[in-house]
Amino acid sequence: MPQGTIKKLITEKGFGFIAGDGGEIFFHHSGLVGVTIEELSEGQTVEYEEGRGPKGPRAENVRPA
Repeated sequence: MPQGTIKKLITEKGFGFIAGDGGEIFFHHSGLVGVTIEELSEGQTVEYEEGRGPKGPRAENVRPA
């Protein structure tokens, strides 16, 4: 499972971006597992799976590492 660091959070809109090995990847609050977007912070390490969203690649099953 890839790991990355939360680069940017836009909590009021429910999404953010993770800096991972393959570059930056979008995530939506609906892709979080066991945590809410308000509990995350920029710079935090997370694990995720790469999936496809309507606008391209997106992180799914995002959880703190």
